[in-house]
Amino acid sequence: MTVMDRFRLDGKVAVVTGASSGLGVAFARGLAEAGADVVLGARRAEKLAETVAMVEGLGRRALAVTTDVASQPDCQALVDAAMEDFGRVDVLVNNAGIGTAVPATKETPEQFTQVIDVNLNGCYWMAQACGKVMQPGSSIVNISSVIGLTTAELPQAAYSASKAGLIGLTRDLAQQWGTRKGIRVNAIAPGFFASEMTDQYKDGYLDRMSERIPMGRIGDPEELTAALVFMASDAGGYLTGQTVPVDGGLTIT
Repeated sequence: MTVMDRFRLDGKVAVVTGASSGLGVAFARGLAEAGADVVLGARRAEKLAETVAMVEGLGRRALAVTTDVASQPDCQALVDAAMEDFGRVDVLVNNAGIGTAVPATKETPEQFTQVIDVNLNGCYWMAQACGKVMQPGSSIVNISSVIGLTTAELPQAAYSASKAGLIGLTRDLAQQWGTRKGIRVNAIAPGFFASEMTDQYKDGYLDRMSERIPMGRIGDPEELTAALVFMASDAGGYLTGQTVPVDGGLTIT
């Protein structure tokens, strides 16, 4: 096996949540380009159909399952559908997430709980369902955030707490499942990448953040996808329990 062969995912099945838009679509594309068939979960069925068409256009099989990751039964149903259609799950990309920016004295219990339910609890329910069926050599990649490691000017207590919690979850599942199940669990902490979430920022915010980034720009989704493929594939075979910032250097400032 050559070095480049280790990045291939031929014969593998990857589950991607939040696959209806933004980074989820980029991840689905990258995994398919690396050779994986892809099971796609998200709440917006009509948008998932577009991602299915993209994956199939790359010559890979795709399955869309309408999924709200905040619902444990939905997460189990997504994995059950993957097993029924493909007979295996080799990679889980826990990408579904929502962001808020609410001052701490004004945030309601419902607002805070919703973010935790999707960004943290949803990742746990998905990992739990996949962990029951994954075989040794499988990989889980949790999409955390640099906001779980640092701050970025906005009032994001719920989002920050959820993404920091996901880093802790990554470490714990890695130590639980490494020897016993042979499953690697890692996290990526993206910096700023164009997505539906960044589209909601006020004018000038990304420009200010870019001044703080040593590389002087926001990231290209393909750069993040390359890191994901590394973690998901045998190229990252000795990496587990780690959170890797892909942020242009933001977290060193």
